[in-house]
Amino acid sequence: MQLNGDERIDYIVENELSIIQSPTVFSFSLDAILLARFAWVPIKRGKIIDLCTGNGIIPLLLSRKSEVTIEGVEIQDRLFNMGQRSIELNKLSAQLTLHHADIRELPSTIKRESYDAVTCNPPYFKSTRNEQHNLNEHLTIARHEVMCTLEDVIQSCSQLVKQGGKVSLVHRPERLLDIMTLMRKYRIEPKRMQLVYPKAGKEANTLLIEGIKDGKPDLKVLPPFIVYRDDNHYTDEMRHVYAEL
Repeated sequence: MQLNGDERIDYIVENELSIIQSPTVFSFSLDAILLARFAWVPIKRGKIIDLCTGNGIIPLLLSRKSEVTIEGVEIQDRLFNMGQRSIELNKLSAQLTLHHADIRELPSTIKRESYDAVTCNPPYFKSTRNEQHNLNEHLTIARHEVMCTLEDVIQSCSQLVKQGGKVSLVHRPERLLDIMTLMRKYRIEPKRMQLVYPKAGKEANTLLIEGIKDGKPDLKVLPPFIVYRDDNHYTDEMRHVYAEL
């Protein structure tokens, strides 16, 4: 497998799943693992699509828990290429497909209201002053709402998911009200959410939320998820996540 520049091959699940990454382009974070663990997905029948897929980390992880077709959409050419090669590296081309596209202008090959589950780990930060952006263009687009806003993301999720299908997002807790407002605007009823805490006694730094297209109001708030113990080792709950991958 040919690597470009500072790319490297990392192992996600011991020696069973590999991914091509680059510290100057994109490396997946714990957020992707938490979303893959949290999201409901069909197991035997149906279709899944992941928006803002980066180097394909979430489709790769979801392939461990589902046998259905999984697609991903990524606008950045370099990340799309890394994701394509990661799929080939893991011999998953029969199940996983990536689209090099803008989620605001999806190609006709991606049919609306045809997916049972939609996942997304979108850019977290509103795009404001240029000096607040990372000097690296790839990281700026991945982290800031440069190429798509939160509303673009949720609108696209709603356009793609079937009636009764599920949309799962990972984001920052401070955007919770924005997320819920936009979900309802685009007919996605929030049904399940969980806050993730770096340690007990600390403020939550990650939000996991799932909604159903045209669902009835009935939000369930799951127990807090804590990542690290006081000694900076993973909690039993976090180690269990990795064990299930």
